[in-house]
Amino acid sequence: MPRWMTWPVAGLVALTLVRLWVAAVTPLAPDEAYYWVWSRALAAGYLDHPPMVALWIRAGTALGAADPLGVRLLGPFAAALGTLLLHDAGNRLFPGRNAGLTAAVLLNATLAMGVGAVVMTPDTPLLLFWTATMWAAARVATGGPSAWWIAAGLSAGLAGLSKYTAAFLPIGLGLYILIASPGWTRRREPWLGALLAALLFLPVVIWNAQNDWIGLLRQGGRVANWRPERALGFIAELAAGQLGLATPGIAVLFVAGIVLAVAMTARTRDPAWTLLAALSVPPALVFLQHALGDRVQGNWPAMIYPAAAVAASGLTRRVWRRLVWPSATLGFAIAAMLYIHVTTGWPALAGGRDPMARQLFGWADLASQAEAARQASGATFIAAEPYGIAAQLAWSSPTGAPVVGAGPHWAPTTLPRDATGEQRGILIRPERYGDTPNPAEWRDATRLPDIARSSDGMELERYAVFLVRAANGPSAGALLPHR
Repeated sequence: MPRWMTWPVAGLVALTLVRLWVAAVTPLAPDEAYYWVWSRALAAGYLDHPPMVALWIRAGTALGAADPLGVRLLGPFAAALGTLLLHDAGNRLFPGRNAGLTAAVLLNATLAMGVGAVVMTPDTPLLLFWTATMWAAARVATGGPSAWWIAAGLSAGLAGLSKYTAAFLPIGLGLYILIASPGWTRRREPWLGALLAALLFLPVVIWNAQNDWIGLLRQGGRVANWRPERALGFIAELAAGQLGLATPGIAVLFVAGIVLAVAMTARTRDPAWTLLAALSVPPALVFLQHALGDRVQGNWPAMIYPAAAVAASGLTRRVWRRLVWPSATLGFAIAAMLYIHVTTGWPALAGGRDPMARQLFGWADLASQAEAARQASGATFIAAEPYGIAAQLAWSSPTGAPVVGAGPHWAPTTLPRDATGEQRGILIRPERYGDTPNPAEWRDATRLPDIARSSDGMELERYAVFLVRAANGPSAGALLPHR
């Protein structure tokens, strides 16, 4: 290793250790608890996503323990490995410019990476395998052996097992071949890579076929949304979200890099720039189209960031080069402040409207109150909706009393169906949901005193509590596991 790389490598090691610590001491968010439940009922698919996040959590808790660090264990290491792959890809695509280090710093300085490395969501494995696909393709684009197409197919298949939006990888690689290297269409290696990716994704297709295509329809159906009267608001939210998640200076660099990639592709069909444009423009256009009819969640475009980071590292004008390090410093500072906030609760932001506090804090307190309400009412079980609250109660239960997840998210899982019969239970749901539980699931509902989730004396959310019995007939609810 060259001497000048000593400090960057030491910085990556230190950053990984910090992320492991943050992952260990930060409480789980509701979605993470939900994915942990998945990991206790492994399947080839779920209502929302393919199975990779559940497999990663299962592996992490097997290597560690059923605690926040176990759930998130693979995340910081995946971020570190992805950084090394991105560094190599940048240097290969733009040799002699120190592009790999610039791209690695920019990506790690984004808030999306800062958060994604310490929480466990489907985006965590997706970002690694997306980067690995780009890395393998970059080797081909710079004259490497054709066998790297097989590695690209392997990585793309694993990305497909992580999130359905990985479909943009074969689209992007196909565009790259058609624009920059049409000769590859007559070679077997790209086709073998595509076949490998398809075979890896096949179990997800079979699972969907066995479950009325609910996963693919749920994700693909969003494309049909169309509300032009709200489009300006949705597009503004999308732009603001990316300014926040990429951090402002880096977002500007990313956009400039993608614009240059498109311009260079149109002008020269250079393989390096074409690859970056092909992996970033198609998903960006689809997200813009989606914003014409519905809200684009801020984390969705994060998969574009690896290609955008490398493209930004290829900017040569002085104005862009001068922006790199101040932007990265600001990004790391924002991530550091967020780490302090989620690990200590300080400073308290916006009172009970603090979005981080509402996601992370007070769940053990809520579980204790739910158990007290169950015992006081003589109920046998605790039920909850929506899915995140039910998963948090199962994760945080102080006694191991039966917890039933209510609602459609649990229907396609392999979790045991609840067999509560005529037993009485308490149903917990956010107060904003209204006074009447779903009669198709619950009957004989009697309102009990509300409970509230709090942290450091600050009320975060209030919940309605009902004494209920399960409705007649099969229930969509599932009996959730405990730690």
